[in-house]
Amino acid sequence: MSGRRDDRDFMALSEAYTVSASGGEPLLVSKGLYSVGALVWSPDGQQLAAVGSDAPEGMVLWQGWLYVLENGEMPRRLTSDAVKPYLGFPSVMRPASIYWTAKDQIIFLGEASGESYLYQVPAQGGDMEVLWGGDCLATGLALDQRADQAVVAVSTSGSPSDLIQIDMFIGGSAQLSNHNQEYMEEHPAAGIEKFLIIRPGLEVECRLYFPPDFDEESTYPLVLDIHGGPNGAFYDSFVPAQQVLASAGYLVLAVNPRGSSTYGNEFMMAVLEDWGGEDYNDLMAAVDQLIKRPYVDASRLGVHGYSYGGYMTSWVVGHTNRFKAAVVGAPCINLHSMYGTSDIGISFGEAQWGGSIMDAADKMLERSPISYVASVETPVLLLHGDADARCPISQSEEYFTALKRLEKEVEFVRFPGCSHLFPRMGHPKLREEYLARTLGWFNRFLG
Repeated sequence: MSGRRDDRDFMALSEAYTVSASGGEPLLVSKGLYSVGALVWSPDGQQLAAVGSDAPEGMVLWQGWLYVLENGEMPRRLTSDAVKPYLGFPSVMRPASIYWTAKDQIIFLGEASGESYLYQVPAQGGDMEVLWGGDCLATGLALDQRADQAVVAVSTSGSPSDLIQIDMFIGGSAQLSNHNQEYMEEHPAAGIEKFLIIRPGLEVECRLYFPPDFDEESTYPLVLDIHGGPNGAFYDSFVPAQQVLASAGYLVLAVNPRGSSTYGNEFMMAVLEDWGGEDYNDLMAAVDQLIKRPYVDASRLGVHGYSYGGYMTSWVVGHTNRFKAAVVGAPCINLHSMYGTSDIGISFGEAQWGGSIMDAADKMLERSPISYVASVETPVLLLHGDADARCPISQSEEYFTALKRLEKEVEFVRFPGCSHLFPRMGHPKLREEYLARTLGWFNRFLG
């Protein structure tokens, strides 16, 4: 896989090539696809199976399809967007593994509606079959040589990570590891409820996390947690920030608004050129529905998000004063300035924000939280790594300066030497500090 197109400096695209073992020029085999994210050879070495996308926006990481590639032929699609083949997230999750068996079946991990499954589909085309899964996020797959047994690495809402062995003939499974059992027995995970809200023309799935000692006769503060992307998603998995807050006595609402992946391509693409539009309305509709429940204290609402979630958190507090505390992690604050400072300002920003800075500058500013800073009444905590190339720390600096100049309640914490991914893979002490600061801010204003 390589990005060899002439426009590779402006588009986050990739292609599949083959090169003769004796040398020679690379031969493009994925013509017709704009991006490719995983490959496996057929047993006879004549074809390739690939996760790819024919979307010019280069969205294969968020919604791909399984294709068969062959020299001189157009890619042949095997799957629909009812499933998102797993690709992981570079440097955070394991790269995807696809298996093409001797029985001409292609086996792969896939995702649908925030849950992971193990699938197989005939290489010649036909119905896709679910072999195992649901109620988890699976991030690794290995098969034995005959594809009789599989092992997957999974996270569930009650456990950070385990290995599961699957019998490929009968579909039965057995848990191989339980490293966190003793800790989880002493520190129970949050309870979870999944529910749908009805929005015009679509449904939006939500997850509500309850304190382990939840009592429906009591009342609790509620924190809205917003995922990144915007094409990411919340899964049936163990998310440390959500677990920390729930364990401290908070209800945590995790919504997959339009733009989230794993709900089909149309749902995912609906957020393009509409940041802060219907995605915001989806989130607020979920909060509106939840605060009707008697155990939710509507006077103690908080909001947290990281990356695009940080963007949306700052957008939220610029458009409503219902939240009494906000934690904004590594946000996009000024799309106009981010266009020229982020490592994906052009390749990502032009597709997401509606064009280049030359022809979409006004829209970028219109959809930038910095434009609504004067309306913010919610106390804001900014958390940002100072080595972030994705959402540069200057984004938080701009927001902090504007809020401080307007004498708003704001604090800004800089995490030294930390990249955009530090809450997931940074130094444990700094990851702990992020969670402690988040909890402390909500305790201060919602406790």
